[in-house]
Amino acid sequence: MSCSTWSTSSPLNFKSHSHSSSCRSKRILLCNPRASSVITDKAPSSDLPRLILHESLDAAGINTQHARAAREDFCSQIGRLTEINAESSIAISRGADLAKVALLIAAEDDSLASHSSVPLSVSSFIDNLDDLSMGFCSTYLPRSSAPPEIFLGNLERYLYVHKGFHRMDSALDARSLYLHTTLTSRSGSLIMLSLIYSEVLKMLRISGFLNFDAEIYCPDILQKSLPRGYDKKKSKISDETHIMTSKSLLVKILKDLKDAFWPFLYDPSSSLFLRAVHGKYAQHTGSFKFGDMHRALAACERLILLNADKKELRDYAVLLYRCGYYEDCIKYLTLFEEQETENQTNPINRLEDEAVKILKTRVNLILAQDGWSNYQSS
Repeated sequence: MSCSTWSTSSPLNFKSHSHSSSCRSKRILLCNPRASSVITDKAPSSDLPRLILHESLDAAGINTQHARAAREDFCSQIGRLTEINAESSIAISRGADLAKVALLIAAEDDSLASHSSVPLSVSSFIDNLDDLSMGFCSTYLPRSSAPPEIFLGNLERYLYVHKGFHRMDSALDARSLYLHTTLTSRSGSLIMLSLIYSEVLKMLRISGFLNFDAEIYCPDILQKSLPRGYDKKKSKISDETHIMTSKSLLVKILKDLKDAFWPFLYDPSSSLFLRAVHGKYAQHTGSFKFGDMHRALAACERLILLNADKKELRDYAVLLYRCGYYEDCIKYLTLFEEQETENQTNPINRLEDEAVKILKTRVNLILAQDGWSNYQSS
């Protein structure tokens, strides 16, 4: 595969969406996106088009060995999420090893961002979680006859006071969205603190120290409170809306990363998709402050592999469009339209549906113009 000049700040570069030949001649290309059709990532369906991130970085001369290894292990773990396991509470955590999945997400992103020759040590941070659980046993474990309220109260004092875990706004620091940095700095997003709480409960249950059915109350993002445990026997119907399942936790982790690294100017009144279709992109796409195309693509690809939401096909398509992968973009837009049911009740949904049509028309015009240019040159 032949590649031409690419920006040192971001091997996957945006292309102008103008249809004029003068503008198209000024595009900075990574490589010819139609020069290879190798599918390197396993998809949830054999009909799913290719995922382009790792292949494109390889073509640009960037070693993706560690990123690929992390992605393969990620796929292996989510393959254990049966329909029942996916909908089970994180306090039970059956099927996939949620902590390991979160660390594999971090390992791939670390490789994409740093290009380090040394992979993130997933096993070391798993050991850190085990040590955290055992630390509770040696310092805060109540007597075996203590009621659940005492047990959980001690656990929360251990985590939030003794160990000092606290919430951090991901808009201020993207490191709060990763499990390994949350374990290191004791500062993390709500979803990371919920995951740590669930992992400690899991270890205590495996070790025989937890002898009652515990559940985790995950507060709304707008609330300032922390994840708390409670005795499931004393739960109320209203508590069910605050129970996080294994799949919803993984989807939330990836959507938070996608939102944090979306490489288009922030607009709270618009969706990510509309910002990408109509908005301007950041020039410095390797920094969290300005977004990161590599990690945004990685989040989208993993959400597609997780079969999270049909809209992920559409959002991935618009990133492919911005990177110049027009044929792949059309395939994902078509797949999205085949699965999507129109919803005209929400103004944002109406705008998004219209934007999909505009984007598809725009890409078809580009492909038609490319085809005519190739015909003339031949």
